[in-house]
Amino acid sequence: MEVSITGHNRRVITRRLFFLFICMWVPMEVVGKAGNGSVSSRPSVVNIGALFTVDSVIGRSAKPAVLAAIDDVNSDESILSGIKLNIILLDTNCSGFLGTIEALQLMENDVVAAVGPQSSGIAHVISHVVNELHVPLLSFGATDPTLSALQYPYFVRTTQNDYFQMYAIADLIDYYGWREVIAIFVDDDNGRNGISVLGDALAKKRAKISYKAAFTPGAPKSAINDLLVGVNLMESRVYVLHVNPDSGLSILHIAKNLGMISSGYVWIATDWLPSQLDSIEPADPDTMNLLQGVVALRHHTPDTDLKKRFVSKWKNLKDKETASFNSYALYAYDSVWLAAHALDVFLSEGGNMSFSSDPRFHDTNRSTLQLGTLRTFNGGQQFLQTILKTNFTGLRGQIRFDPDKNLVNPAYDVLNIGGTGSRKIGYWSNYSGLSVIAPEILYQKPPNTSTSNQHLYGVIWPGETTSTPRGWVFPNNGKSLRIGVPNRISYKEFVTKDDSPQGVRGFCIDVFEAAINLLPYPVPRKYILYGHGDRNPEYNELVYQVTQNNFDAVVGDVTITTNRTKIVDFTQPYMTSGLVVVVPVKEMKSSPWAFLKPFSIEMWCVTGAFFLFVGAVVWILEHRINHEFRGPPSQQLMTIFWFSFSTMFFSHRENTVSTLGRLILLIWLFVVLIINSSYTASLTSILTVQQLTSRVEGIDSLISSTESIGVQDGSFARKYLVDELNIAESRLVTLKNQQDYTDALQHGPKNGGVAAIVDELPYIELFLSNTNCRFRIVGQEFTKSGWGYAFQRDSPLAVDMSTAILQLSENGDLQKIHDKWLTHKECTMQVNEVDSNRLSLNSFWGLFLICGIACLIALIVFFCRVLCQYIKFNPEAEEAQVDMEPARSSRRTSRTPSFKDLIGFVDKKEEDIKEILRRKSIDSKRQPSQVSVGQSFSPS
Repeated sequence: MEVSITGHNRRVITRRLFFLFICMWVPMEVVGKAGNGSVSSRPSVVNIGALFTVDSVIGRSAKPAVLAAIDDVNSDESILSGIKLNIILLDTNCSGFLGTIEALQLMENDVVAAVGPQSSGIAHVISHVVNELHVPLLSFGATDPTLSALQYPYFVRTTQNDYFQMYAIADLIDYYGWREVIAIFVDDDNGRNGISVLGDALAKKRAKISYKAAFTPGAPKSAINDLLVGVNLMESRVYVLHVNPDSGLSILHIAKNLGMISSGYVWIATDWLPSQLDSIEPADPDTMNLLQGVVALRHHTPDTDLKKRFVSKWKNLKDKETASFNSYALYAYDSVWLAAHALDVFLSEGGNMSFSSDPRFHDTNRSTLQLGTLRTFNGGQQFLQTILKTNFTGLRGQIRFDPDKNLVNPAYDVLNIGGTGSRKIGYWSNYSGLSVIAPEILYQKPPNTSTSNQHLYGVIWPGETTSTPRGWVFPNNGKSLRIGVPNRISYKEFVTKDDSPQGVRGFCIDVFEAAINLLPYPVPRKYILYGHGDRNPEYNELVYQVTQNNFDAVVGDVTITTNRTKIVDFTQPYMTSGLVVVVPVKEMKSSPWAFLKPFSIEMWCVTGAFFLFVGAVVWILEHRINHEFRGPPSQQLMTIFWFSFSTMFFSHRENTVSTLGRLILLIWLFVVLIINSSYTASLTSILTVQQLTSRVEGIDSLISSTESIGVQDGSFARKYLVDELNIAESRLVTLKNQQDYTDALQHGPKNGGVAAIVDELPYIELFLSNTNCRFRIVGQEFTKSGWGYAFQRDSPLAVDMSTAILQLSENGDLQKIHDKWLTHKECTMQVNEVDSNRLSLNSFWGLFLICGIACLIALIVFFCRVLCQYIKFNPEAEEAQVDMEPARSSRRTSRTPSFKDLIGFVDKKEEDIKEILRRKSIDSKRQPSQVSVGQSFSPS
């Protein structure tokens, strides 16, 4: 974190600089032995340095914490037994130059590690020094993300990296749905690099920093006031304040005076604000009144017993002049213990505690700077690796480093400032994102950073409101929303030029105005016509003007396409649309053979065959018992034909008496009923429809043909047909207005016209209603899209307008506007193709299958019954009885039954068969002699 330079500090710095440079001209006595230095495997005293600004919010907490840690280490016999840890503390006074000089002075004391600095700017400079001298730098306050670079191997950050804090802020912004923020920061290493990481984190959430409001360190209040006045004129109302604790409150005080901490504003402060509040606790009422509604992040430290004991001892640790205590005190305390733990391991492993002079530092050019007094820590590299491998539990939790030299388990408390203090509304960790559950509990569960798992408690925002602010307003700079409107020459019902003060009118304009009126805030706007008025403008170019900042939005009949959504944001569609094919139609001429068209050829053939088949089946089933189905062969044949076809009209006069015959007739009459009804409906439709004059039946047949296609001037249909459907551009004919549509379709492709027109459905519906239904749509819509209003990328107005359009649709106002502008006559004449009304066998094969199966079953039952009778009176059975009586066999002559006998048996009447059965039964009772086959089958 950074601190500001006060006037008093400047005077102190000036005096110390003057004294330092005077001393540089005096030969300095080298403390210690030159050359390779002495080697001590187990020294009695080990020096470590401390380097930070004592008189600062962070320094006032860090100094007593560092001193307390030194005392605790020296009094703990379990660590560094027999070795005293000596602290050498120097004050950098918020000066990078002084910090560098004092770092050099610190290195003259043979320190093995340096705790600090708190300033990222000073850390950048000092890191070069410790790199040369191999002294690890344990910084508890430098949070600049770039300090983790490989350029600074001896820099070890013992606090949280601002990289994680910026990602926490990005998650917070995404959680509330904001898309643009303004970053206010100090223009130094810590500020610039932190905000740079924030920009990257927001980009992953499809948000951005709309403006970076930077001010110089120590900037006067007048400069900050001017900066905030300019910020207040901008659109975004979400401010991320990334400054240092010593100057942050003054910025908020100026913002309060400008009315910028009120309803509608959002202030998100980094960890500097909780550090400041914790240091001055309890805060005075004026300060708390200044911060009402601010959201801030604070380093999360688990409430362990070790931490509680330290806090309870704090009153004895702090300086008498201040009650300062914040999270940086914990990091400073743990930094000393980190050095102690690592030093203990380093010495136990035989680490080299020697220092040696570097020849490069000797004064070869008679320089007055005594760089020769600087000595390199010979065991520095080994000690650095030991530090990075150290793992222990400190005041802030587990102290362990990941491969990037960052502390593991980074986490922050999310605070909401209100009343006389702050309220914790949740936590953030890179393990599970935003949560109302403490991170140490979540570490025991699988990680889950999904959107549905992000939760925070409610926030009281500036202005004492609990509803989440929109996060943006229209800029207070007098500028109106620049709205591009297509200057159409056709289909002016949608949008056209007008002489009214508004300058435009139409369906699209009315919907836009109705949606604007539903917004809870005013939207100053100005409509600007795009196009020369002699032809429809190119809509892709119109949308492109939004990306060039020539327009803030485009209002009109703009189709939402994939390529356009890549460069602008569209609202919810207010009109459904899709490409369709239009062709001409004419009245169908009557034909003397129209009665044959309802059925296909296959249907006619199968139907006729079934009439004959069913007639034959019924004749077979009725022939033996029904006298109406008997007689000469010619008469029986005529009966079959007459009975079959008379069932079509339910006019058959022959009665059926058999059970099987009646069942078959019942099923067949049901089939005939279905066929008659379908035939009547199809013939009626065919005789009352229109016929197409074109062979085009849809987009597929249009693609396969080579005939010309009409497209509307300026429409995206041309690009779609060429790029997506691979239709040759030479086939496309540009049509400017509705009269061009009519002429092109009537002339046809052979007379310089077109075979069909491809255009969007809303245009075509309006076109058809004005042409007395002389044309029609064929096939289905082959694209599904809609019309929407285009805004610049990430414009929050697009989201609010989408909500307003949905509201218009739900309350019926959208339909009313549609009826006002686009009410048109519907075509009352049916339009259809003959082929679509022609019935094929596919529609009836199930009926025929049922009927056929029933007939086959009836025939099988019938013939089984006849066969049983025939076997019962089989002549061979009677001859077997003759063989049993040899005496009588000589009197009779047996013969083999033939197929003719079977046919003759089938042809007999049922009553004759029964009579023969009766007589045979009587004869068999009177005498055992067998009745000859010839007698049995003799004519009655």
